[in-house]
Amino acid sequence: MEHPQRHQQLRRLSTPRSAALAGVIFAVLFAASLVLLRSAIPDDPFAQIEWVSTGRARIGIALTLAPVAGTAFLWFIGVMRDSLGELEDRFFSSVFLGSGLLFLAMTAVSMAIAGAILMTAEEPGVTTNGLIYFGRSLMLQVSNVWGVRMAAVFMISLATIWFRTRLMPRWTAVVTYGVAATLLAVVSLSLWVTLVFPVWVCLVSVLLLPTRGRSPRRRTVSP
Repeated sequence: MEHPQRHQQLRRLSTPRSAALAGVIFAVLFAASLVLLRSAIPDDPFAQIEWVSTGRARIGIALTLAPVAGTAFLWFIGVMRDSLGELEDRFFSSVFLGSGLLFLAMTAVSMAIAGAILMTAEEPGVTTNGLIYFGRSLMLQVSNVWGVRMAAVFMISLATIWFRTRLMPRWTAVVTYGVAATLLAVVSLSLWVTLVFPVWVCLVSVLLLPTRGRSPRRRTVSP
């Protein structure tokens, strides 16, 4: 006798329309995290380490928001892949996915270093000026040198996909190329530079929201 559950019809998974909001959520939370860190960390890399104590609350909130923002960014990557559907190209999609995951990894490492600075500062007799200076410099090198450039590669790969598939307006790809080139060329240890990326993600998400009701797999592909 066959089990009754075998007669149940399987359903194809589909991306919920609300998932397109993931980019907006990432942009808001990640930008808030960066602003909190920027307001707590001085511009001078050799400033007195009192900023660790005075900015502890802001840094702590930033470290709480960052993992949630990272999760939303993973959803954003999924939404972008789903929007491509059968138009997806293996080469550009590999670069797009790899650079996005590397950006997320660099951000996670940078935030972990910031958390380590806070924990180290709590231990009496352990904290030294040199240790705090090193941790701060390492955090900014990871996020603003490696992370920002991975974000730029992520943007370039997506812009190229948009040009070839016409999935997004042409001006969106042009603007994306321009912003990405700026991020690749500018070497800065200011956290304000990183804010460009969440602003771009928010813009793309807002433009993508009205199209979430249409299935990309049914679009006509022109030669």
